[in-house]
Amino acid sequence: MNHTETLAKILLGPLLLMQGIYTRKVTPRLPEAEGERQGMAGSGVALRLLIVGDSAAAGVGASTQDEALSGQLVSQLANDYRVSWTLWARSGLDSQALLALLDDKAPQPFDVALVSIGVNDVTSTLAADEWVARHHRLIGLLREKYAVKQVVLSPLPPMHLFPALPQPLRWYLGLRASAFNTRLAELDERIDHCTLLTTRLAPVNGSMARDGFHPGPAIYSQWADDAASVIGQRFRKHTPLDIAQPTIKIQE
Repeated sequence: MNHTETLAKILLGPLLLMQGIYTRKVTPRLPEAEGERQGMAGSGVALRLLIVGDSAAAGVGASTQDEALSGQLVSQLANDYRVSWTLWARSGLDSQALLALLDDKAPQPFDVALVSIGVNDVTSTLAADEWVARHHRLIGLLREKYAVKQVVLSPLPPMHLFPALPQPLRWYLGLRASAFNTRLAELDERIDHCTLLTTRLAPVNGSMARDGFHPGPAIYSQWADDAASVIGQRFRKHTPLDIAQPTIKIQE
């Protein structure tokens, strides 16, 4: 925990707690996007895609999975690949719950996994060190149990810009999200088969869901564009035999 965060908790702790309780009470609870959570699309080289994570991965803020992260990413990749895709995501998951979910699933092989997790960790009291340690275990689990060759990590969004959050809670959670992202980037640098998305998904008018907290289809579209580009750098022009080889670190 950095000094600014520690000082903020000491000076603003009771106010931050009250604002957190109030925000949870008044923020609309939006449903997960409707639609299929697995399927096949496109033609070309086979690509097995897994998307895992929290409410954003589950498409909260979009009406259907076609408008959400999974549908828009599959649509992009289907231009170049025969995509076999699976979505395992649930609202409310934090990093520990995602590890448990992956522990419970039967093993099956995937070429690439896109991970969205962390907002529920930022809003808790979890330390950044433990969050990164859980990510390390998560990457290892995806590699070992699910034979994932490239793990694509999504950074935490700029929570200091979330309309649903009052000040100073918005500033405080933005501070924590930024610190978590810094540590996640350090982890990414140490792991060859891991790629951290770098484009900021900053909310603008009309781009977020009506709860002021989750992405809307416009942000999901940009997120899918970024992920498709990173996945394409790894797998485009590769034959199925090449895909089976160990991942080489992509320098971005």
